[in-house]
Amino acid sequence: MTSKVAITKVETILIAVPFRVPFKIASGGARPVGENVLVRLHTDQGIIGIGETQAWRRQGSTETFASLKCAIENHLAPRVVGRSPFELAGIINSMDEALSPALYAKAAIIDALYDLQGKLLGVPVWQILGGKFRDTVGACAVLPIKDSLEKTLEDADHFHRRGFRSFTVKVGVNPEAEVKLVAAVRNRFPAAILRVDANASMNFDGALALLKKLEPYELDAAEQMVPMWDLDGMAELARRVDIPIMADECVATVYDLLEVIKRRAATVMQTKVAKNGGIWHMRNLWTIARAAEMRIYPGNHPSTSVATAAVVHLAAAWPGPLLDGPFAVGISGAFARDVVQNPLVVENGAVGVPDGPGLGVTLDEEAIAAMRVDK
Repeated sequence: MTSKVAITKVETILIAVPFRVPFKIASGGARPVGENVLVRLHTDQGIIGIGETQAWRRQGSTETFASLKCAIENHLAPRVVGRSPFELAGIINSMDEALSPALYAKAAIIDALYDLQGKLLGVPVWQILGGKFRDTVGACAVLPIKDSLEKTLEDADHFHRRGFRSFTVKVGVNPEAEVKLVAAVRNRFPAAILRVDANASMNFDGALALLKKLEPYELDAAEQMVPMWDLDGMAELARRVDIPIMADECVATVYDLLEVIKRRAATVMQTKVAKNGGIWHMRNLWTIARAAEMRIYPGNHPSTSVATAAVVHLAAAWPGPLLDGPFAVGISGAFARDVVQNPLVVENGAVGVPDGPGLGVTLDEEAIAAMRVDK
């Protein structure tokens, strides 16, 4: 009986997922691998739930493999073991009592609980979340920082041939070159949706100057141009430029989002599985954002099909509008390989919604063994 199932073990798996080409954003050096953490929740019925998070260090996150492993195994697992996966709300409350906010660590556990529920009931996660509202979820292409305009345009051409019609251009390092890049992408794809993302790397004056120069190129949004703590700067940018401002690094919790809304610091919000604590917490953020008439941009740190599937299921059950987001950046070409037997794929700029039980993906043990760093 599903009502009597109990979680017996919380297992962490640390993997270094290779990028096809080192991945560069405005903050930090180029990354050769993604440092991702898989969680398996074992039960006394032999059913296993899976979830994923990342040690993605940047402004707003200082997580490492060691810190995530410690948080999950030493502080959160004792609040999970022995309980039913159907006690989701109670488990989340108990984990909050043990460690707060610790969203990066909790994300993989929470999504693994949803996966377990679906597998035990024989239904996909989107069914648990209220039913399927859409069959596919639109994705955008992310153009990381490269050492030449030509290389970035080659990437854009590649994504366009695959059906992507939304592009996010990483900026924040060389404003003069970035204006030329955005102009070139707009000239190449006149009908495309274009956004820029500075990953919180610019000061106010630099961000204002760059956005003023980018106004002629009809950008759909400018994402986190200034540091996460400068909400007044974001609000001032929103007043002084004709480009909608998007919040990312500055929104981890619902309290962060409420502050952004009160200050009118952004009209678009990006969520990520790890940053925001998995499906449960992302859905809370989406509900608040919708009430505030903010646009929702489903995202992710570079992820395998596991965390990508978590966003897809949430989006599938979401009854409101969603932007084409970067939730599939890992599976759309950034990563060289996946960790599941049945990877999610992007076709014509969208990801199909899985119909299998739980998250609908199955781990590939050989692939995991090749990328593990903790064995």
